[in-house]
Amino acid sequence: MNYETLLREHELKVTPQRLGILSIMHHVGHISVEDLFTQIKKQFSSISLATLYKNINAMLESDLISEVKIPHKKSIYEITKEAHIHMVCSQCNTVMDMEVDMQTLLAQIKDRSHHTIENYSVVFTGVCEACQKRV
Repeated sequence: MNYETLLREHELKVTPQRLGILSIMHHVGHISVEDLFTQIKKQFSSISLATLYKNINAMLESDLISEVKIPHKKSIYEITKEAHIHMVCSQCNTVMDMEVDMQTLLAQIKDRSHHTIENYSVVFTGVCEACQKRV
């Protein structure tokens, strides 16, 4: 993944900090601000939490990254990709992307609710396979 191109496509200035943020997000998949701050400090020891938030907010506004709101937990962030749902393990807290036919799901919801859907976030919680095996 070329992070410089990604930033330019979203009309954002290419900075070393933004490249580092995207690299971490790409490798981790889903990450909280706190964990991102811990990781980015390893590369940029002088970066402040305020600077990190400014970069996150700029990337959110340009739709380069997305916020994943998980009930009763802090938000996590990921690089924006095709529409998908999230599976969260209620024991180990891992988050997994699941690709499903979102168009069919959205059409069913629209037909039943008569809403014009503007935005959505789908999160399922359960116990992952690894945690099920530990029981």
